[in-house]
Amino acid sequence: MPGDAYDLLCAEDDAAGSALLCTTDDDDGCCSAVEEDSAAAAASIAELIGGEAQYSPRPDYPDRLRSRSIDPAARAESVAWILKVQEYYGFLPLTAYLAVNYMDRFLSLHRLPQEDGWAMQLLAVTCLSLAAKMEETLVPSLLDLQVEGTSRYDCFEPGTVGRMELLVLMALNWRLRSVTPFTFVDFFACKVDPGGRHTRCLIARATQVILAAMHDVEFLDHCPSSMAAAAVLCAIGETPSLESVSPGAAVSWCIGLAEEGISSCYRLMQRLVIGNVRTRVASTTTMAAVNLCCSDEALSSHSSATSSPPPAKRRKRSPTAT
Repeated sequence: MPGDAYDLLCAEDDAAGSALLCTTDDDDGCCSAVEEDSAAAAASIAELIGGEAQYSPRPDYPDRLRSRSIDPAARAESVAWILKVQEYYGFLPLTAYLAVNYMDRFLSLHRLPQEDGWAMQLLAVTCLSLAAKMEETLVPSLLDLQVEGTSRYDCFEPGTVGRMELLVLMALNWRLRSVTPFTFVDFFACKVDPGGRHTRCLIARATQVILAAMHDVEFLDHCPSSMAAAAVLCAIGETPSLESVSPGAAVSWCIGLAEEGISSCYRLMQRLVIGNVRTRVASTTTMAAVNLCCSDEALSSHSSATSSPPPAKRRKRSPTAT
């Protein structure tokens, strides 16, 4: 990457990059750290809420998906592919969310060719590659990233993906350090459970709900902070030791939260997400994390999922220009 481009990428506002204010593995330490400077933490979160719209697709994007001006089935297939690869390699949940965020922001600005669906798959591969470079310490090669069995297309050549990466970067104005629901989840969980006894369980459960919500275009109408607050409310409702919290009470967690936004997102999660999450196979990586963190005997942080051996490489494909 040229030096000036690298500077553009790395000189972004650090506020958007402070995605998780509570990053320690010790739950008590996590919430104690927030309590020590709660006013400063709340001010930082409020500032992020004020700027979160800059990292969202254009406002008309959800309606274009509903009207099928943009193919919602192709988007759903790409989201499913991204989540499968995230699980396969044990990527952070944030990596998957960022990949979908980049894809949605790009699609809200540019129309892709519809023939055969290869362009949408190329975009998905590109966005996941960029997100992995932003968040993961170990990134598979572009060929290995296109995991066998998760796509009906042949592998795209690295050069093809590289050119698409540049197009996506320019379309997003090099703003990759996005504000996401994960920017707020830890802070909100600590607000609910200042003692830290259930914090990790709340975060893990809310993470499940957020990832499941990415499939449905209806959640594109909701800002990241509302999604995070609603997901934490869902997690509270499934934690018997904690009292339920209403959307109206959740507004007090931070300046900038809107009761109407949290309430409508919460109802949507209850209707579209919670049942699906409950029926997931318990052996998945995320579910294993929830089971581990919710156990009274297992409060230590779980290690990242061990990556499977790299899949066999398939025939490369360079799509013809359209």
